[in-house]
Amino acid sequence: MTDILHAFWAWLLTNIVAIAGFLLGILLVAYILLQKRSFSGTIAWLLAVILIPYIGVPLYLIFGGRKIRREADKKDELGLIQQESEERDLGPIERLLRSYGHPPAEAGHNLVLCRTGEETYLELMKMLHSAQESIYLATFIFRKDKRGIEVLEVLSEKARAGVRVCLLLDGVGCLHTRGRFLRPLVESGGQYAHFMPVFHRPFRGRANLRNHRKIVVVDEKKVLSGGTNIGREYMGPVPYEGRWRDLAFTLEGPAVRHYTQVFRYDWYFASGQQLPEIRPERLADKGSGQAVVQVVPSGPDVPNDALYDAILTAVYAAQERFWVVTPYFVPDDSLTQALVLAARRGIDVRIILPRRSNHPLADWGRGIPLREIQQAGGKVLFFTPGMLHAKVVLMDRQMAILGSANIDYRSLLINYEIAMCVYSPAEIEAVETWIRMLFGGCQEGIAQAGLGRHLCESIVRTLTPLL
Repeated sequence: MTDILHAFWAWLLTNIVAIAGFLLGILLVAYILLQKRSFSGTIAWLLAVILIPYIGVPLYLIFGGRKIRREADKKDELGLIQQESEERDLGPIERLLRSYGHPPAEAGHNLVLCRTGEETYLELMKMLHSAQESIYLATFIFRKDKRGIEVLEVLSEKARAGVRVCLLLDGVGCLHTRGRFLRPLVESGGQYAHFMPVFHRPFRGRANLRNHRKIVVVDEKKVLSGGTNIGREYMGPVPYEGRWRDLAFTLEGPAVRHYTQVFRYDWYFASGQQLPEIRPERLADKGSGQAVVQVVPSGPDVPNDALYDAILTAVYAAQERFWVVTPYFVPDDSLTQALVLAARRGIDVRIILPRRSNHPLADWGRGIPLREIQQAGGKVLFFTPGMLHAKVVLMDRQMAILGSANIDYRSLLINYEIAMCVYSPAEIEAVETWIRMLFGGCQEGIAQAGLGRHLCESIVRTLTPLL
């Protein structure tokens, strides 16, 4: 009799689990279909959930979040400060971004490129040492190496001197940067917070929503941003053989308030603490420089894909050239097709990327789109001296984009990112000059793939929306 009861309960439990799984699968399928995704992304997740539910369902619950308010813990949408400015028509990209509610481009900025890790390090340390009121620093990676220790020492020193120091670290990028390492900052009166810790409520899509923004704001007067994290491979006082080639910039002028505002929103979300409002005199700053820029944040806290749409529009609007520098090139089908068509209509399309990046899966995922662009007449340039980590877009002589976003599905459609469109000729020329410096270390052309490699690349390409 006992055996019969055990068998009955086992049968009942098995059926309950099966029915519950079936219902959950139906709900997830409906939920996926209602989300704003690319067609390939929707199909990839549907196949994963339907064909391998015991793997696909947990993966979606952990990694599937995209612009979903519940999964982002209802993080407030960014509301960048709108100020009256001189009306100017700077082309289709600027108009597109304004139509999405982004502040218009403004003049009055001093923009300086930090072209090497040495320049970035020296500028960062100079800015931190100069702080009198506040230091807001957000980064994806903060290494516990010598460079990280040096930056942490300055932050702690400034906190002891009464400067408000807020250090925002991503939960994945800084998974091991916490506790004992950061104690000196806390003991000195500074604060730190981790953005979406991975192991805190993991089944709410948090693991997929990463803060990839790099922002340093000192006294609400000056910004350092770009693609550079904090660590030996990114920056240092003297050249280092294994250092990655990256690009950062400093900015002074009206747009600093936008970077400050983005940090304030991110800090409140991660720490629950409201930073003081931007001071009125900072809001009134018109600047004295010549650079014309427009700040473009993107991610789940922005109601649309403005940065992606701006890049896609720029490809179609290009009349002369469209150059891309990126460590990871895994575009979706729409962006790939736009680049192919641009190359076919005679636009100088160049994709500059490392021969081998630090993410092999991304290297496998780039082969198919790169060969399509090359076959259409575009140029694929592999940087051979080492890892290239910069993120730059250059369109004609009208616009450059600098920031934290790579040209891949994750950066453009999932991560929290921040970029800046530059419209002034002198600054665009400076970006061009820096890109041309890379050409001497590049080899042109991607080889054709054999059957085995093409099959592997196709599999990775299919899985790209899940990564």
